[in-house]
Amino acid sequence: MIVLEQSILFLISFIANALSAFAGGGAGLLQLPALIFLGLPFSVALATHKLASVALGVGASLRHLREHNLERRFIFLLILSGVPGVILGARLVLFIPDRTASFALGVLTLGLGVYSSLQSQLGQNYRPQHRDRHGAILGGIVLFTIGILNGSLTSGTGLFVTLWLVKWFGLDYKRAVAHTLVLVGLFWNGSGALTLSLQGMTKWEWIPVLIAASLLGGYVGAHWSIVKGNRAIKRVYEIVTIVVGAKLIIG
Repeated sequence: MIVLEQSILFLISFIANALSAFAGGGAGLLQLPALIFLGLPFSVALATHKLASVALGVGASLRHLREHNLERRFIFLLILSGVPGVILGARLVLFIPDRTASFALGVLTLGLGVYSSLQSQLGQNYRPQHRDRHGAILGGIVLFTIGILNGSLTSGTGLFVTLWLVKWFGLDYKRAVAHTLVLVGLFWNGSGALTLSLQGMTKWEWIPVLIAASLLGGYVGAHWSIVKGNRAIKRVYEIVTIVVGAKLIIG
């Protein structure tokens, strides 16, 4: 039973993280329900998932850093704006009913997919905008809010970051996914995992296999996104967000 359990964890985690690295978020929408199905309470499953997802950021970073698609200003903005929100959200998670959190996130996620599908040219070209102080402040406020969702609700909020970088700052999907996977995967999930772990909510015996699958899946998914380009990323992003949003709403 232990071997079967670990094999199921590895397979689901690899698929989830490969899709996440391709689309720019959504790993927890397969991995998190699997952890809950295998018997973990929501808060413990969330903490375990977030710790494993740091490996997704590592795997994706190993591939994306070779492409030089990261911009220094967004590295600092995503860390300074998002990490405090993640820490705050992780402290609020115990006070949010599971069903309420899942339904709210489902509605928002479904909306992202529908919006992107209606905008045929969204994220297909690199068109920098809102790079002044005012634009950075407004963009940072939204990233802080997404950080709270990242820490308190569940995974999938990387999809929000990806679309926000595309819509507000004018990144194409390939650049947006690179920033999301590297910075949200490493720093946001790392902060959330640390905060939740300090509250004693991690299934440590499952961590090694989840880290291995996340690391490999992150690298493979990042490679696919770089090779396939913006059009394919947009389509996968829309499929992931619509399916995941519907699943969270239905329950």
